Amino acid sequence: MAKVYTRTGDKGQTSLYTNQRVSKGSLRVEAYGTVDEADSVLGMARAFAAHDNVKETIYKLQKELWLLMADVASLDQEPNITPEHVTNLEHIIDQYTESLAPLDHFLVPGATKGSSFLDVARSVVRRAERCMWRLAEAEDVHDVDIRYLNRLSDLCFTLARYEAEVK
Repeated sequence: MAKVYTRTGDKGQTSLYTNQRVSKGSLRVEAYGTVDEADSVLGMARAFAAHDNVKETIYKLQKELWLLMADVASLDQEPNITPEHVTNLEHIIDQYTESLAPLDHFLVPGATKGSSFLDVARSVVRRAERCMWRLAEAEDVHDVDIRYLNRLSDLCFTLARYEAEVK
């Protein structure tokens, strides 16, 4: 088995997916690192979700986040995330929303374990989106990746409501 450590990052540099070396403090590394954090929190949400359909949805999202991280960690490549991915998130939001009562008040996180982790995931995804906007001010990013994160946070909110409200 290959060793987990490489020592290549010991001086504050890391390699992008497309092999360019960049500072570990770069906006690009911060952006895909925050997406990675969102993936981890979604994994916790999946572990505690009460509904199998929510677990399946989260698992699919986690797989898509690897495509998104590859986009952000690559330079001069076509995006893996497509407008169809964004549209699909909108369809999933709509499907789950059909089972929910109209929202007429602010929600306080913490109704269930699953919904709580989905609320944390939502806030981490929002932070990832903000990181992407900062990166876009300095470097080229794929607009579709930012739109994906925006819809993903909406989906996390919807899934949290579903976990809390549907018995």
